[in-house]
Amino acid sequence: MQTQTVQLFRPSPSANAAQRWSVADVEALFKLPFADLMFRAQQVHREHFDPNVVQLSTLLSIKTGGCSEDCGYCPQSAFHNAGVENSKMLDVDAVVQAARAAQQAGADRFCMGAAWREPSDEDMQSVVEMVKAVRAMGLETCATLGMLREEHVAQLKQAGLDYYNHNLDTAPEFYGEIITTRDYQDRLDTLERVRKAGMHVCSGGIVGMGESVTQRAGLVAQLANMEPYPESVPINNLVRVEGTPLENAQELDPLDFVRTIAVARITMPKARVRLSAGRQQMSEAVQALCFLAGANSIFYGDQLLTTGNPEVERDRALLDKLGMYPFAEQNH
Repeated sequence: MQTQTVQLFRPSPSANAAQRWSVADVEALFKLPFADLMFRAQQVHREHFDPNVVQLSTLLSIKTGGCSEDCGYCPQSAFHNAGVENSKMLDVDAVVQAARAAQQAGADRFCMGAAWREPSDEDMQSVVEMVKAVRAMGLETCATLGMLREEHVAQLKQAGLDYYNHNLDTAPEFYGEIITTRDYQDRLDTLERVRKAGMHVCSGGIVGMGESVTQRAGLVAQLANMEPYPESVPINNLVRVEGTPLENAQELDPLDFVRTIAVARITMPKARVRLSAGRQQMSEAVQALCFLAGANSIFYGDQLLTTGNPEVERDRALLDKLGMYPFAEQNH
């Protein structure tokens, strides 16, 4: 029986050096035989990371519900009737208490999220105090607060914020199917302001919202062609919440989600690729395949912003089973 030599995929040259990945090149990765794609992703992953180390982030909603955006996936939108009540912003002491619990459970990054289109000046005063307090504990800090004006970016930078999260959500050509209250350029502008201020960028997207493979490739190409690409890339699997426009979206095949992780790893070799929302619905086997595909970060804890997440004990048991350990324990 003749053996076949596997030719590893290489992106085609581009006239624009910044455009490292065309959508067609990224789609070609998605369509590789599964074993070839996983092999390539593992090669890239091992070139840049210890494959058995995972970075643990914990996400806290500091202001829940009542958002003026109409994102079709989000139960916090004021446009939808998903049963999420509009609540006031948490005080600094409550945030510090949650951060301390996360740190004791092994998290090394603490992300604070608020359901806003953009923060007010008054909101920013409170967020700045939260960032300073959490950072003083020795945790990396991350915030996701919607769109930012330049003065707000400057305030967060001065407070010592390490990462700003602002997801692109999907490909530009599919974006209008999901959100109408802001456009794609608004998101890119916020990310550019964050990058210019010298903060790290955390930006990814959501798959399983009815997009095509080409549109999924378009999202990855957008992220991979940023100059530089994000240091942290959350890949979310849509959590279909009753009362949102996407509650009846067709469930994404688990192997297609794994493929998305692998393609993100190949196209953004040095990024932390985060296995994010939707993990509670995944079997241990699918999560293990995601780690094999190059995921090396997870949201860790009992709750994301408004959707459930595997309990800490279950996560630690899975990592133990896989012989993996948290980034925070790497040097201990």
